[in-house]
Amino acid sequence: MRPPHQLSLITEPSFYHGVSEAAYIALLARQEDGGMRQQSFRVALLDKVIQAAPRDRDCYLSQAQFMRPNRRAVNLYSLPLLFCDLDPVSRHHMPPEEWRRAVLMVCKDEGIPPPSLIVYSGRGVHLKWILTTPLPRAALPRWNFAQKKLGERFQHIGSDPQARDASRVLRLEHTVNTKTGQRCEVIWVTDGGDGMPIRYPFDVIFDEVAPLAREELAEERKKRIAGKAGKPPRWHDKPSLKVVKGGRHGLKLINFQELAWHRLEDLRTLATMRAAQVGGPDPLEGQRMLFLFWSLNFMALSHAVKPASFWKEAQALAASLAPGWNYDRSELSTVYHKTKAYFQGEVVDFGGRKLPPLYTPRNATLIERFGITDDEQRKLRTILSQTEARRRDAERKRDMRRKAGAQDRQAYEATAQHRREVARELRAEGLSYRKIAETLGVSVGEAHRLLK
Repeated sequence: MRPPHQLSLITEPSFYHGVSEAAYIALLARQEDGGMRQQSFRVALLDKVIQAAPRDRDCYLSQAQFMRPNRRAVNLYSLPLLFCDLDPVSRHHMPPEEWRRAVLMVCKDEGIPPPSLIVYSGRGVHLKWILTTPLPRAALPRWNFAQKKLGERFQHIGSDPQARDASRVLRLEHTVNTKTGQRCEVIWVTDGGDGMPIRYPFDVIFDEVAPLAREELAEERKKRIAGKAGKPPRWHDKPSLKVVKGGRHGLKLINFQELAWHRLEDLRTLATMRAAQVGGPDPLEGQRMLFLFWSLNFMALSHAVKPASFWKEAQALAASLAPGWNYDRSELSTVYHKTKAYFQGEVVDFGGRKLPPLYTPRNATLIERFGITDDEQRKLRTILSQTEARRRDAERKRDMRRKAGAQDRQAYEATAQHRREVARELRAEGLSYRKIAETLGVSVGEAHRLLK
């Protein structure tokens, strides 16, 4: 017969991991021999898996969902919550009640909405803000930014800066922390009014933790664009590069990260399109390292991969490009060392501008390197030629005019032709120009023009 603690009902993950047949989550459990074993399973099987999980040892669950049975950032599917991992700032043990009071006091002092859940991990606590709607993978840079700012607000009471990434696993409710012998338990629930934990729109949390509100960020961007009239000369007129140790990128980094992430998504879309067109056992032969190199560069720029996880992410990405591919790691050594420099805070001083040490190519460079055709560009989001960008801009403006009630040229010509025919019929009946104008709802001058 199973011990009583094995029968405790685990419900906490079901509050944020909704049922999905497309997504996976990962469970890590300590084995009898002391090692850790990871298993991935579809979210739809969540209830069965967590009830079968061992409760008398360390057991962890991924907080994000993934497209494949592998919790690497390259396989990210969605982000259902924001979280913060707190550990005691000293060796002094804090009971759950003290943790709860400390966390809620910080939330009140900092103006942050209280967490949906506070989970005691057996030593520290996990704070979780469940989102109204899970964020798609495209929003990872903004999610990372919010995670960082949340952690900074709780830093003085033990926020762990290394436990903020999308691949993170946190202890599972009702399992034992073998380091302390304490059980992991939910110690606080902020009621959403329906007996369930409260859910927050992502924008609400983001605007609370970001240094500037969204409207102010937009205003700052307008000022930067307006100030580009006095921008420095072109690259061939600038001084040579030099590395500056310990630099910081500031608030502009969030837009920079978003662009890098979207370029990564474009490269994955391009690889999928070409694989479908070519077919065969190795559709990307001759291009695999090109895709792998630049994808890892953009993953690092977007903070989706860090030096500690670089080679594991490289392995997962290589497997998605060509299963079983044994690539040459030496060909990635340059981008790996640049990633290390990037996360150590180094910047490149380039004509008075602070740039990251990783590669930041122009669209024209990527189009040339990958040989991207006009038809392929139409299915991409950010890697576009000036011609494609102008075409999209013209299309957007046409849509805006159409939504505002304006007719396209063909519809306008058809309407004008109809009015001319009606005007002629009325004139043949002997009506005056004024009467024709009143009947058609136009001015007298317009009636004259229709009858010319």
